[in-house]
Amino acid sequence: MIEPAAMPDNKNRRVLIVEDEPVIAFALEELLIASGFQIAGVATRLEAALAVIESGVCDAAIIDTNLAGVSAGPAAVALKARGVPYLILSGYSSSQLLSVFSGAPCLQKPCRPDRLVEALCSILPDR
Repeated sequence: MIEPAAMPDNKNRRVLIVEDEPVIAFALEELLIASGFQIAGVATRLEAALAVIESGVCDAAIIDTNLAGVSAGPAAVALKARGVPYLILSGYSSSQLLSVFSGAPCLQKPCRPDRLVEALCSILPDR
């Protein structure tokens, strides 16, 4: 975990979590809150993710590419269209991902919490 003194100011940075596994989604939510982020939403299905993206309430997203057998590709497209940065957190390697996810940082599950927070901070614009 990143030491609080070394942690960037993430206050008011709203992150959408797109993850179909409840235990992983909960762990991500707890990690992000502990790291100073706000949670814009937790979407376990593509439709829910698209609704949160459409509402414009997220500053960044963490996306699992496969949501119970459904590609999260449309969520990536919607985020790109809105200029919202995102990273991929998947059991697949970056070479196994669909081209719709190209260009986004990709972390493979399981991932160290500090590595995830660092990657998320790196895609957010400086304030």
